[in-house]
Amino acid sequence: MNTPATNAIDYDRYDRIRPIRWTGEALELLDQRKLPFTVEYVICTDSDAVAEAIHSLTVRGAPAIGIAAAWGTVLATRAVDAPDGASALAAIEPALQRLNASRPTAVNLAWALARMRRVLATAGADWREVLEREAQAIADEDLAANRHMGALGAALIAPGSGVMTHCNTGSLATAGFGTALGVIRAGVAQERIAHVFAGETRPWLQGARLTAWELQQDGIAPTLVADAAASHLMKSGQVQWVIVGADRICANGDTANKIGTYQLAIAARHHGVKFMVVAPASTVDMDTPSGDRIEIEERDPGELFGVGGVRTAANEIAAWNPVFDVTPHELIDAIVTERGVIERPDADAMRAAFGG
Repeated sequence: MNTPATNAIDYDRYDRIRPIRWTGEALELLDQRKLPFTVEYVICTDSDAVAEAIHSLTVRGAPAIGIAAAWGTVLATRAVDAPDGASALAAIEPALQRLNASRPTAVNLAWALARMRRVLATAGADWREVLEREAQAIADEDLAANRHMGALGAALIAPGSGVMTHCNTGSLATAGFGTALGVIRAGVAQERIAHVFAGETRPWLQGARLTAWELQQDGIAPTLVADAAASHLMKSGQVQWVIVGADRICANGDTANKIGTYQLAIAARHHGVKFMVVAPASTVDMDTPSGDRIEIEERDPGELFGVGGVRTAANEIAAWNPVFDVTPHELIDAIVTERGVIERPDADAMRAAFGG
């Protein structure tokens, strides 16, 4: 187990963004499709609106999806008149199924819904209050976990290092601070990280639109690189760590993450660059033995045909658009969760950390 650095982190400076806001009557979701040029919240007043927001990538990032689904469960009960939680659960089960179907790969979605089902099934006449407290607890626990993971992960990084990240794993993808980006924030605050490179992340450009914008809000100046430039960048010696998030971590340490992560891990191993996966324990799925058992979501091939609504591809061609890939555990140097650091993860190390 690694001991985190003791340098205090100024969270007022490095934790400013909140993508999910509960008003007591509605769920407000920062529309990540419109960033970085428009900061606008989508207001969801029922669970189907939350499901559509998850499916359409209005809200994205495994922890954020789970938190949104938890509040979507609360919204699903608004029209329910039931004497106890078990009766309410029976009434909203179709809505929960629709929420669960909105994104199949991110395990946090099913995890959050299962947690909400459990508390509702045993709740009495105060089931509404119980359900709302549980949703708030899921969000609060995620924020606390992210800050702890930031310290744990930063402790692995030598001062003066350059790091590369992929997709967006920051406040926008979580309750706040972020997973992989939380480690980067902590590393910058503790003067361990000297330079941050963000891959653009085709086709939705989460790295270019979201990660670069997030870091700007904190006064961190990232360097954006084309996805295709990653290997050349590593060869230059400017990167010591690749730090990414995860949408699912299997019982053997295989990890599903945004498409393009696998090739970064291969390039990192070839160039002697360390590879770190950062995710909360809720992302660990000990019921899935290995990455070849993960369902990989595929989205509309049309997303590959253009950028920003402008077509760049020839007409009448085919495209293949998987959203995630799986990095084998052999290519991962460290998995960081709020429970600690697993170095050189494999089935034995995962079982020691998470049971199963």
